Amino acid sequence: MSIFNTGKSFLKQTKVVPVFYTITDDYAKYAAASISSLMRNSNKKRFYRVIIMYDKLKLRNRWRLRNMVSKNVAIEFHKMKYNLYMQIIMRYSAKRSGSADFYARPVYYYRAFIPRIFFQYDKGIYIDSDTILKDDVGKLYDIELGENAVAARVDPKVQAVPDFVNYVEKALGISANDYVNSGVLLMDLKKLRKLHYMTQMTDLIKKDADLVAPDQDYLNVILKGQIMHLAPEWNLQPEGEDGKGAKLLHFNLSKKPWHFDDVNCSEDFWQAAKGTGFYGDLMREKEQYTEEQAAEDAEKIRALIEKAAKLAKGKKIFE
Repeated sequence: MSIFNTGKSFLKQTKVVPVFYTITDDYAKYAAASISSLMRNSNKKRFYRVIIMYDKLKLRNRWRLRNMVSKNVAIEFHKMKYNLYMQIIMRYSAKRSGSADFYARPVYYYRAFIPRIFFQYDKGIYIDSDTILKDDVGKLYDIELGENAVAARVDPKVQAVPDFVNYVEKALGISANDYVNSGVLLMDLKKLRKLHYMTQMTDLIKKDADLVAPDQDYLNVILKGQIMHLAPEWNLQPEGEDGKGAKLLHFNLSKKPWHFDDVNCSEDFWQAAKGTGFYGDLMREKEQYTEEQAAEDAEKIRALIEKAAKLAKGKKIFE
């Protein structure tokens, strides 16, 4: 078997903490910093398996990520297959190429495949690549879900913008106090399999609804009433929050430390990035990031808010 799929083969599935990332080549360097922070804060008496789900990922990037394995953290790669579910998602994504549709890329949906692909796990964690661990991710894994299918933080960005509040409450039919961010998920994979979550999501996708944050919106709609609210420190977002007491930092939306100097908690990102093999790439990206690109990113957020306001004035999307 390829070394790219073995990691530390001695890790027994029943004892390992599985942590999933979904990336493409442009996300590899950010994921490397996140994985580095996960390793630094891991409990050396526990075992972890980082599982990287991808469609296209250059051999060089896989080598650099794979070389990060440690004594208690394995790294495994899983290439997504072009099956019926992927066809549905890719057709849906291909129709959405506007400035407000940057959350419609296929990679954002890969997390929904986790329960269906990884039957060896009954529980797992999904983390966005633009995150930095400040505490042991095993503590997140140990949280009891009870009867809930997932645990996630109520989205602070939604609560802070009236147009987003109106969108989730009027267009999606979900209270803004219950609408969660999908960037950090503690998942009961066994329960999600029983709910046929992947099938439910693709059934909704086939309705071809126009949404603001599709994969996140689907999660909230399908699992309404079955989502436990995570404490903010497990998905603390430095843009708008001071970062104190954070167990996990999430550089959500456009204010990224690899683009700007004045990002809160940026030192945590750069400390984690050092020694990953991607540090030079990240520094070059920051140096080459232009005012024009910053304006384009700001426009995407403005367009997203405008789209939310428009959709909030229409009929409820899912009856």
